[in-house]
Amino acid sequence: MAFDFSLSPRVAQWQERIARFVDDVVIPREQDAFAGGLDDALRKELQQEAKAAGLWAPQLPAELGGGGFAFDEAAVLLEEAGRSLLGPLALNCAAPDEGNLHMLHMIATPGQQRRYLRPLAAGDVRSCFAMTEPAPGAGSDPAGLRTTATRASGGWVISGDKHLITGAEGAAFAIVMAATPEAGGATMLLVDADNPGYTIKGHARTIDAMSVGGHCKVRFDEAYVPDDAVLGSPGEGFRYAQVRLAPARLTHCMRWLGAARRAHEIALARSVSRSVFGAPLAEHGMAQQMIADNEIEIAAARALLWQVSWQIARGDKSTEASSRAKVFISEVVSRVVDRAVQLCGGLGTSEEFVVGRIYADVRAFRIYDGASEVHRMSIAKRAARRVRADG
Repeated sequence: MAFDFSLSPRVAQWQERIARFVDDVVIPREQDAFAGGLDDALRKELQQEAKAAGLWAPQLPAELGGGGFAFDEAAVLLEEAGRSLLGPLALNCAAPDEGNLHMLHMIATPGQQRRYLRPLAAGDVRSCFAMTEPAPGAGSDPAGLRTTATRASGGWVISGDKHLITGAEGAAFAIVMAATPEAGGATMLLVDADNPGYTIKGHARTIDAMSVGGHCKVRFDEAYVPDDAVLGSPGEGFRYAQVRLAPARLTHCMRWLGAARRAHEIALARSVSRSVFGAPLAEHGMAQQMIADNEIEIAAARALLWQVSWQIARGDKSTEASSRAKVFISEVVSRVVDRAVQLCGGLGTSEEFVVGRIYADVRAFRIYDGASEVHRMSIAKRAARRVRADG
């Protein structure tokens, strides 16, 4: 068995080009975005520059205008893009569009791909994924789904409330998860934003701020969609969602690992240049421990990420492996950014120093796409089942 962590010449070239693009084009826009908010105008501006630089959507197939990289190769490139909170947005590899692009490519009919996938792949529109609901509806437990879709003449009628739907304001369409008992399960449906039964009811005021379109409350009030709006097959929504879940967990890990690395870079530069108590901060033992722990954990997280991304690139569903990676990397990222804030002192809490903005945005990573506790429960249950099966 051979282990080869070398990068192909093309991956290494794109990595270097993305690094330069993020440093030269994206990072100079950060403070304006932090101060004035992130909107579609800035998104379009950055995306036009990414296209002009030939760095569009490295994770997308070439026939959709993307870089055509395999999933494990994308792990290298999305980490590089993630060094700025605006980087994935610029390269069209940010959530929720990235996960929706993958799912539409894998599941959608040719007609659905023409109508939804291709404009999304081109950056002409944005999308959202509407599953999470107010309590007692679906959240960490998707079985709590309360939004329903019932059969009507030639289609379906959707009713229910969703919340914390990222990017819903200004999205051209939503992929909606609804309970369909008559179909024997849940169903995913494509709903255009101009559907008269689809309404944005407001925004949650969250600590993160780098999602275009915010995190919205959405209501479906007898929203009618035709039969060809079903994504996949009726009643198979949760099974089809697995197509999205494992890769989306890992692309989150890729992007946030890049952000954690950036926070560490800023803190490390600060600790070398800042003198306290007669010596540079980097020469004090307690600071050295934080610096070393960051170096160790970033390397460990990257190694696990590359391993699981390699498994997925070779066709392994890797559901359990992606759960392990999501828990470990999300918690590593939180610790790395927290130490970076501490090393930067008071400036570490500020958006001007970037680390503070990363700290606020990264906290939710341990909750979405499965809270750490839910993944741990699943991992433990699987481990116990293996022991029982062997016994």
